[in-house]
This record gives sequence, C-alpha cells and structure tokens, in this order.
Amino acid sequence: MSDEGNKATRRTFLLMVIYGLWSLMGLALALPAAIYLLWPPRPRKEREWVEAGSLVQLQPKTPEELVFRRNRVDGWKISSEKATAWVVKTSDTEVIAFGPQCPHLGCAYHWDPQNQEFLCPCHASTFSIDGRVTAGPAPRPLDRYEVKLEGDKLMLGPVHKSEGPPT
Repeated sequence: MSDEGNKATRRTFLLMVIYGLWSLMGLALALPAAIYLLWPPRPRKEREWVEAGSLVQLQPKTPEELVFRRNRVDGWKISSEKATAWVVKTSDTEVIAFGPQCPHLGCAYHWDPQNQEFLCPCHASTFSIDGRVTAGPAPRPLDRYEVKLEGDKLMLGPVHKSEGPPT
C-alpha cells in the first residue's frame, strides 16, 4: 500500500510541475500582450516644430516650395519622412505656409508664375497667393501649417484644415 501512496504522490508532483510550466508559458505570452493592449504607447507630447528653412532664402511675395524632414509617430515606431510646404514671405516678419495637397482630391499643385496663382493640374482648381480658391472644384482654401519665426529660421508645426467659403 505504501507503493501506491508513493505513486500517487509522484503523479501529483509531476502534474503540479506540468501545470506550473504551462502557467509560466501562458504568463510569458499573456504579459506582453496585456502591456501592449492596456498601456498607452507614449504620453502625448507638445506639438513638434520642424525647421523648414531660412527667411533669408525667401523672396518677398514669391511662393517657394520647401522640402524638410519631419518625425512621424505611429504607436511605438518613430520614422523620419520627407515633407513639403509652399511658403510665401508676405513681409520681413510674416510668412504663410501651405500644405502641399489640393483640398479637392489631394493632388499636388504648383505655382504658375505666368498667371501668378497656384494651379492644380488634375482638376484645374486655382488659388490666389494667399490660398483662396479663385476657380475650379476645390471646396475650400489651401490648408495651412502653423508658422513660428525664430530669428531667421522658419519653424513649421502641424497642418490645419482650412475652413470657410471657397472664394
């Protein structure tokens, strides 16, 4: 009878070891998943300002397309991407920066120096130098970047969707 008592104890011990290992493996899999699902990826930071260029290089009342690099946060992944802005220096202390997409369908537009207007070649929308719609199907003015001047450096913030009537 003592042999059967030992077998039952040995069997119980081995089952406890197996269940303990299963529990550890389950915990090893569940803990990272729980952290991923329940923990926020990053605390919200203040708006990031990016240096887009120098005011010295800009000519007054002449739109210029500036290319710059900006960081994009996607969950835990931070990637650097190329971005553009159409910038118009209205005075020595004022600058307007437009987002690079037409508000109609997101096409890339360009400055037409002959007609002194921005032109979206896909659907013939045109915009004045201050971003207002002058012709075409565009539903609203050009979107604008937040702009900050630090000395002769042009700093750009996020793009804001324009509001208001198209004309």
